[in-house]
Amino acid sequence: MARLFRSLIFVPGNNPRFLEKAKTLSADIVCFDLEDSVPDSEKKNARNLIKDALKTRSQYTSEVYVRTNSPTSGKIQDDLKEIVQKGIDGIVIPKVNNAIELKKIEKTLALLEKKQKLQPIGLIPSIESAEGVANTHEIASASKRISAIVFGVFDFLNDMGIEYTKQPEGAKFARAKIPIEAKAVGVYALDAIWQDLKDEKGLIEDCKIGKSLGYVGKTIIHPDQILIIHKTFHPNKTELEWAEKVCNTYEKSTKKGKGATTVDGKMIDEVHYKRAKALFDLANR
Repeated sequence: MARLFRSLIFVPGNNPRFLEKAKTLSADIVCFDLEDSVPDSEKKNARNLIKDALKTRSQYTSEVYVRTNSPTSGKIQDDLKEIVQKGIDGIVIPKVNNAIELKKIEKTLALLEKKQKLQPIGLIPSIESAEGVANTHEIASASKRISAIVFGVFDFLNDMGIEYTKQPEGAKFARAKIPIEAKAVGVYALDAIWQDLKDEKGLIEDCKIGKSLGYVGKTIIHPDQILIIHKTFHPNKTELEWAEKVCNTYEKSTKKGKGATTVDGKMIDEVHYKRAKALFDLANR
C-alpha cells in the first residue's frame, strides 16, 4: 500500500452515492466521515454504510481511512466497534486535546483487533483546539500507530473565538507549530482544508504556504481540489534523495533479515520504507 500523504479527502459516510464515487478518486487517502458531515440522526446509518463499503475495499484505488467522532463526543466507542474490521487502512481521530485521549482509544483498538485477528490500525490525530496545539508534541508521539497529524483550522478558530478568514492571523502560530512538532517526532503533517471551492488561485497559494511551513499534504472536501494539491505537493529534490537513501538502506537490511535500521542516525522501518518507495515511484512516473 502506498504511503503518500499529499491529499486526504473527506467523504460523508451517510451518502451511498459519494461512497461509491470515492472508488475512482485519485486522492492518496479517501476518508469516510462519521463526524462533521454526518448529523446525529444519521450516525448509525453512516456506520452501517461504511461497514459495507469496507467490505469492498479492493475496489478503492486510494488508501481507505475513517474519521470517527471526537474523544469527548461519547460516540467514538460505538464508531470503533462498527468500523474496526478487515479493509480499513487507518483512522482519523478529530479534536484530540491530549495524549491521554489517544491512549484510551488505543486500548479499545487493541481489544477489537485481537478479537478480529487484525494487524494494528494506523492513527492520524487531528489538532483542532488551543489545548491540542499546546500538546501537539505529546499527541504526535503518543503511539507508534501514528503516521501523521492534521491541522483543523475551523474548530481551532472557533475554540479561540476568532472569526474565520482565508488567511486568519490568529491561526498563523498554530499552523506553523504543528508541522514542526510533527517533524520533531518523525511523523507527517497535513494542512487544513480550503473551504472556498470557487477560489482556485486562493487554493494554490494556500498550498504553497502550507508546503513552505513543512506540511506534506492537505485535507480536502471536494474532488476538484485533488489535482491542484498533488501538483503543489509533488516531492522535491531533497525528499527524493531521502527516499532513494531509505529504499536502498532498508532493502539491504531486509536482505540480511534485519528489517528496521537507521538512516542518518534516525530509525526507519517498513512504514518509512513504504512512503519512501511511493515517493520514488511517483517521481519516476
